[in-house]
Amino acid sequence: MTKTTGARPGPLQGMKVVEMAGIGPGPFTAMLLADLGADVIRVERPSAGAPIPMGPQFDNNNRGRPRIALNLKNDADRASLWRLIEAADMLVEGFRPGVMERLGFGPDDCLARNAKLIFGRMTGWGQEGPLAHLAGHDLNYLGLTGAVDAFGPPGEPAWPPLNLVADFGGGGMYLAFGIMAAHRHAVATGVGQVVDAAMVDGASLLMNMAYGMRSAGVSTKRGGENILDGGAPFYAVYACKDGKQITLCCLEVQFYAAFLERAGLTDDPAFARQFDQSTWPDMKARLTDYFLAKTRDEWATQFGDVDACLFPVLSIDEAPKYAHNAARGTYETVDGSHHAAPGPRFSETPAHSPDHVEKDVVDVGQVLSAWSA
Repeated sequence: MTKTTGARPGPLQGMKVVEMAGIGPGPFTAMLLADLGADVIRVERPSAGAPIPMGPQFDNNNRGRPRIALNLKNDADRASLWRLIEAADMLVEGFRPGVMERLGFGPDDCLARNAKLIFGRMTGWGQEGPLAHLAGHDLNYLGLTGAVDAFGPPGEPAWPPLNLVADFGGGGMYLAFGIMAAHRHAVATGVGQVVDAAMVDGASLLMNMAYGMRSAGVSTKRGGENILDGGAPFYAVYACKDGKQITLCCLEVQFYAAFLERAGLTDDPAFARQFDQSTWPDMKARLTDYFLAKTRDEWATQFGDVDACLFPVLSIDEAPKYAHNAARGTYETVDGSHHAAPGPRFSETPAHSPDHVEKDVVDVGQVLSAWSA
């Protein structure tokens, strides 16, 4: 049986976290903490189902931490959860506002029993506001930030950027940053607090540069027509002869010059005025034809030793095998599934390799014994 050890390597070694099992960004936050050494116990409901039909061993965000099944309608199991909360540094939950309160484990009750506790709350809309009580998903939250309008070509529906921006960037990472900041305060003062991380807030924060560019008049049109959304011919994705693609991102004048030189286009007047938007449609059409002349890998080889900011677009299957990623150990394989390696990388307190996703069920006594060791 897998046990919590209380001695996982990493900069968060010794930190004790209760995770109320959920989906998406909440588990991602808990994974980030566990990856870096925190001792996380995942509290699951008995017979809880998964929203996406796949084997639980492939739910990569659940890696690296054991689980305990507690029925919170049962007095003994409620008492077990209280024992964990009273000993923990942090609690992470991703229910709708009011659910933890109705269960009897709201932040006021928890902080009354553990004054140093950081109570991390992950929701789409936040703990209050006109939409707080409604269901939603990544794309819904992202749609209210202006970001979705920036994806996809003009005149067509926007493209969902997977669920990376609101769920994970503006959700899981946003909450992880918040609870670590709150924990630092708790260590210094002995006072815990609630961290309200809303995906609509986090995604808006990620859009901060875009709002500045809009205010400055640099980005004035819909997605696909501006400098960073594929409108600029020198910051775009191009199809190649074999149907695969490359990215070209030579924004700075020196990188643009390096691209033109290697491409043999330095003396072509069509490319002389990089930031003149009136020339962009013709430049884009010329480059579209240009890149159809060779395969993706041929272009990657041709530009591989020059600062032209041209690189291949890899598939999910190709990415772990790519030479640079392989050299850095960016991916690891666990139980037949590719995992991104824990990060960032620490010189003095490196993290451990990813653990199995489906770790054994433990009991409260095991957890508390490990936490007190």
